[in-house]
Amino acid sequence: MLTGLPRRYPLRYVTIPKSHESRCTVPEDQPVLNTLAEITAVSVARGTLEAREHMLARLAALVAIDAPAASYALNVEPSAEVGLTVEDVQGLLIAIAPIVGTPRVVSAAGKITDALGFVIDLAIAEAELEAELDAEEELIAEARLDAELDSEPGPEAR
Repeated sequence: MLTGLPRRYPLRYVTIPKSHESRCTVPEDQPVLNTLAEITAVSVARGTLEAREHMLARLAALVAIDAPAASYALNVEPSAEVGLTVEDVQGLLIAIAPIVGTPRVVSAAGKITDALGFVIDLAIAEAELEAELDAEEELIAEARLDAELDSEPGPEAR
């Protein structure tokens, strides 16, 4: 159902790498997103289910209410952190299909695919931006070094 990704493709590979954690956090001027992130963290911390099962239950609830792709996107990182894979999500969809119905499962599969695509695109964009910033820093450092070398008196001035 989730086409384009290998069956055992761990969700952690479609999230923003931890090395970019400072950019993964929601900016302080995003009160709604901050609240949603806090609610997720608190529900996992205070829940009695293991974190992995907790996230599977959340995903099942999103399917049941026909949640938008953005809701799935907000749950990609927490799902990845507890080790869920695309195969786990496919298994979940199969398990709940008799309860929620084919239309909800098909709708959810499309929205999950869209959410993963968005997260992947975001990670790529951030990696490209980081590469550009690194290249700029390298050019600036080279320019400074060249300027320092040019300002030093040459052997003939000594």
